[in-house]
Amino acid sequence: MAKHGKKYLAAAAKVDRTRLYSPREAIALAKETSITNFDATVEVHLRMGLDPRQADQQVRDVVILPHGLGKEVRVLVFAAGEHANLAREAGADFVADDDEALKKIQDGFTDFDVAIATPDMMGKVGRLGRILGPRGLMPNPKAGTVVQPDDLPRAIKEAKAGRVEFRLDKTANIHAPIGKVSFDEQKLYENFAALMEAIKKARPAAAKGGYIRRVTVTTTMGPGIKVDPLQAQAMEVSG
Repeated sequence: MAKHGKKYLAAAAKVDRTRLYSPREAIALAKETSITNFDATVEVHLRMGLDPRQADQQVRDVVILPHGLGKEVRVLVFAAGEHANLAREAGADFVADDDEALKKIQDGFTDFDVAIATPDMMGKVGRLGRILGPRGLMPNPKAGTVVQPDDLPRAIKEAKAGRVEFRLDKTANIHAPIGKVSFDEQKLYENFAALMEAIKKARPAAAKGGYIRRVTVTTTMGPGIKVDPLQAQAMEVSG
């Protein structure tokens, strides 16, 4: 096991590992046990009762967090001609509309957080799968990042506002950020509630038994705090 420093051990000592905390208690404790010198990210980790090997038990969707993520989101758009101009006007940070821009990405440029594409560009974007795929940047219709040109302004605005994509990984877990330690507890609670709502809605029809098994809240490099999964599933954004 990795050896932890004094700060981590002191923070971890404040967490009762045998206890399931309420969502509000977990958020307060996460803020209290954050040990970084920078404004750490608050994350939610869920252990799902799904089999990731089964195609009909996949979860992949997006949620717009009501209070955003507290960071600037850089958006790259794959679009051509007048659609590229539309993307620029709508606030895209980068627009890949020619072979030169595509080559830049092929050569390893990934200095952006979200990639959005119009359907006519997907043939070219597909060739960048080796670069974009492993970083979770590949535009995907299911995740709402392949959009019709008229939808570009909305998609760009949502991406910048705190749109978070979540998906079931190979180990049957879902990980998602819900904001920064500097956020007040109510904002973190409402972001957490929005995420839980979206995950419940994304439940596959083939899911059997307990859908959400375990819920943990943590901060960058901070200790994990177990949340009562039933209370987490009962959260409401206005709560």
